[in-house]
Amino acid sequence: MTDIRHAVTDDLLADVRSAALDPTARLARNAVTVSGVDPSSFDREAVVAATTCVSDKIDDWKATWQKKSGRCWLFSSLNLLRSRARTKMGLTDFEFSQNYVLFWDKFERANWFLSDVIATADEPLDGRLLQFLLADVLGDGGQWDMAVSLYLAHGLVPKDAMPETESSSNTDPMNRRLQVLLRRTAVELRDLIASGADDARVRAAKEEALAAVWRILSICLGEPPTQVEWQWRDDEGAFHRDGVLTPREFYARYVDIDLTDYVCLVDDPRAEHPKGTMMTVDHLGNVVGGRPIRYLNVDIDLIKRLAADALRAGEPVWFGADCSQQSDRDRGLFVEGLHDYSGLFGVDLSTTKEQRVVTGESAMNHAMLFTGVDLGDDGAPRRWRVENSWGEEPGDKGFFTMDDAWFTEYVFEVVVRVDALPEELRAVLGDEPVHLPAWDPMGTLA
Repeated sequence: MTDIRHAVTDDLLADVRSAALDPTARLARNAVTVSGVDPSSFDREAVVAATTCVSDKIDDWKATWQKKSGRCWLFSSLNLLRSRARTKMGLTDFEFSQNYVLFWDKFERANWFLSDVIATADEPLDGRLLQFLLADVLGDGGQWDMAVSLYLAHGLVPKDAMPETESSSNTDPMNRRLQVLLRRTAVELRDLIASGADDARVRAAKEEALAAVWRILSICLGEPPTQVEWQWRDDEGAFHRDGVLTPREFYARYVDIDLTDYVCLVDDPRAEHPKGTMMTVDHLGNVVGGRPIRYLNVDIDLIKRLAADALRAGEPVWFGADCSQQSDRDRGLFVEGLHDYSGLFGVDLSTTKEQRVVTGESAMNHAMLFTGVDLGDDGAPRRWRVENSWGEEPGDKGFFTMDDAWFTEYVFEVVVRVDALPEELRAVLGDEPVHLPAWDPMGTLA
């Protein structure tokens, strides 16, 4: 192929320099060099219009805090479950133990990874698949179906039964040590298989590594309880005692919804992925034998309608979005056009949702919970209330405001009940899904 690259010449430099000398650019330079890009690009009208008041609001509890960890998918799913459990207990501020499910996710995911290493032993180590699997070993992110697999397999316990530790609130040092162990084990397992070792020898090596994983986890997070003695005083001061319960019994008693009755709806904007079809991502999961990752690709307007219907019925809604776009953490805002970057720089920086996905500019990177919606007189959503897991400082005591245009552009996944789907979509839930490669953007973990 002919080399069509062109060097940077003096003529080119003269042209680009002259194009950047207009008064608007000088004014923008003065602002940005002093205040930075984001503060200088704020659209004040967008900020003022983002009121926190919504027509339908169901939260009356405090926001949680994941601290220096990537556990948003666990926090948000547990926040959904506690919205029901707290009512049964009469405890406004009840929380399930996020540390407990973190422990089990790490251990199960270590087993998932090592099982994947064994299953892909014939793949080249320097090939795309193995390099992808090795790139983010035992990270914190996850998906809805992964959370469901954990809860069904291991149950839940109250936060007091396995409270936070320094490592659960700041996971990176622990994760790094686990990654060293698992990456080394991956090479050792592949070498064993290449040398002709039998299945028993390979399995023994894997289980030896899992014992080391358990040791590291228990040192960092504490041992997960096998039973809890549960007693409490409710908000009225009345005493309750349920006796000794296993985590699965605690889950069965206080989670009175069937999580297998929920489905993940996604808005995959790529033209080659038609709406109304099931999708999955190869090699994505955490619990071997657990719930498979399955998405139903549908129009964003249907996703909005079903989310609003659930909220109006008093049910919070788990969702995943790209929170890095057009957002302000301190103000608690997700507002399309919040930052006028094109106006600030005098350069067209607009993109479509499809362009952002196919170029890696955007993907689901954070999971949260819808707890309210503001419906106009015509019944259409105007803005959404969001429970985040970044503590009570940002936004409205930890709750964020999202405008409907932001939902369209940056929300990728919403979980709803199967029976809320139109009949024609329920009919496709059992279809064989389209298999996306492990590195597909729809496999990005929140």
